[in-house]
Amino acid sequence: MKQIDGLIYAFCLDKNGSAKQINLEEYENRLENDLIWLHFDYTKQESINWIETKSGLDEIVVNALLTEETRPRTVFLDDSILIALRGINFNANSEPEDMVSIRVFINENLIISTKKRDMLSVHEMAKELKQNKGAKSSAEFLIGLTDKITSKMQETIDDLEESSLNLEENILNEEKQNIKTEISSFRKELLSLKRYLYPQKDALNKLSFNSISWLSDYDKIKLKEITDHLIRYIEEIETLRDKLSLIQEEFSNKLSEEMNLRVYILSIISAIFLPLGFFTGLFGVNIAGMPGVEDKNAFNIFILALVIVLVIQLLIFKKKKWI
Repeated sequence: MKQIDGLIYAFCLDKNGSAKQINLEEYENRLENDLIWLHFDYTKQESINWIETKSGLDEIVVNALLTEETRPRTVFLDDSILIALRGINFNANSEPEDMVSIRVFINENLIISTKKRDMLSVHEMAKELKQNKGAKSSAEFLIGLTDKITSKMQETIDDLEESSLNLEENILNEEKQNIKTEISSFRKELLSLKRYLYPQKDALNKLSFNSISWLSDYDKIKLKEITDHLIRYIEEIETLRDKLSLIQEEFSNKLSEEMNLRVYILSIISAIFLPLGFFTGLFGVNIAGMPGVEDKNAFNIFILALVIVLVIQLLIFKKKKWI
C-alpha cells in the first residue's frame, strides 16, 4: 500500500527499545497488543482525510489533532490521554520563542501525533527507535517526549540570561544606541515564552494526578520531576522579567541624569550671560547721554568691566558649589 502524503513516521514498537517501520495497511491489520506510533503533518489533506475517516478516533480527539491553533493542555479520555505541548523552535530562520506545537493521542497500544512544523524532540524519539534505544512502552514514550521538550528549554533560558547581562553591560558602558530596541525585543521573548509555559506547566502537572492504568506510580514520579524542571524554567523567566524591569529603570534613570545635566549646564550658561546681556543691552541703547560715547577707550573699559563681572559670577557660583 502506498504511504499517504503527510505521514512522517509509522512505527511498530517491539517494546524492547526498537521498532520497525510500517505502512498504514499494516497498521490496520495490527495485532491487538502491538504498540503503534503514527506521526502526521496535519496540514496535508491526505493526513486529514485518514485521521477523520480511518483512524477510528473519537470526534473530540480528531478535532484536537487537526486544530490549527492550540494551547498546551491535557485531557483524559477513559484510559487514554490527549495532550498538546509546545517546544522551543529550533528550525532554521526562526525565533526560539516562536514555540512549535505537537498534539498527541496516546494509550497503552496506540500513539498518534500531529504537527505543522518540525520539532527536534520528535525526530530524536524516532532516531532512538531506529538505533534500538527508544521507548519500550507508551509510558516511556510520553515521559521521553515531555522530558526532551522540557530539557531543550534550558539553552534558550541560558541565552536569555546572557542577553540580560549584555543589556546591563551596555548601559554601564554608556552604549545606549539600541538599548530601547533590545529591551523591547527581550520583553517580547519573555512574554512569548510565558504565554505557553504556564499552561504547559498545568498540562504536565495533570499527568502526575490521574488514574491511567498504563502509568505506574514510578512513571508519575518521573513526570512530576519533569514538571518541576519546567517550573524552575518558569521561575528563571520570572527572575529575568524582574531583572529586565530593573535594567529598564536604570536605563531611564541614566537618560534622566543626562537630561538633567544638560539642563543644568544650559542654566549655568544662561545665568552667566544674563547680567552680561543686560549690560550690553543697556550700553547698546542709541540715545543721548550714554557715558563714553566720546571716549576712544570706552569700549576697552567696557570689555574689561564685563570680564570682571564674569569673574565675580564664577567665584560666586564656585562658592555656592553650583559648578
